[in-house]
Amino acid sequence: MAYSIFALAAAAATQAAAPQATVQPAPAISAPMAAPAPPISAPVTTNAILRVGTVIPLRLVDELTTKGKKLRVGDRFHLETSEPVMVQGVTVVPSGSPAMGEITDVRNKGMWGKSGHLAARILYVTVNGRQIRLSGAFDDKGVAGGIGAVALTTFVAWPAGFFITGTSAKVPAGSIIRSYVDEDVPLAMPVTPLAPLPVAAPPAPMQVPAAAPAPAAAPTQPH
Repeated sequence: MAYSIFALAAAAATQAAAPQATVQPAPAISAPMAAPAPPISAPVTTNAILRVGTVIPLRLVDELTTKGKKLRVGDRFHLETSEPVMVQGVTVVPSGSPAMGEITDVRNKGMWGKSGHLAARILYVTVNGRQIRLSGAFDDKGVAGGIGAVALTTFVAWPAGFFITGTSAKVPAGSIIRSYVDEDVPLAMPVTPLAPLPVAAPPAPMQVPAAAPAPAAAPTQPH
């Protein structure tokens, strides 16, 4: 009996001395971090630029009209700049620079009071031999005679109403038409650097006077 007890004690001691297997936790799988997006770099230029959208005021050289039925789609007409265009205080498009436009739609006046109509677009302006693309469009229609014609035909015979016509469309010479630069145009002059913004010194903090200490209460005399 004693031998069995000692044998069990020895076996227990041997088991306690044996190294215990440890279970290692599985390594956490982290999602790959996305690479930061590269910054957007602006194009570096040392020349000033006549920018897209710059207003170019034009003056029509010749009258456009549907009178005579000579105007056709695709016909070109002449304009000129009505005032100079400046960049950084320098005139880059002088006043009187020639420009070109094109007729895009024509409708001649007709019977029963139908009025004339014309539409056109601006193509380009020429400066120092270079054509600068422009955008812009305009149109005009004559005064319709339809209302008067309808009223008149209720009182007169059919042929009289048939021969009543509207008026021809007309854009007089000298009319001012607004157009816009349709491409960036590098200029043969350097960019004027911007003056640094003045930075004022921060105001000094306001000093708040310390409150005067309250007077100590007089000790009370025992009665």
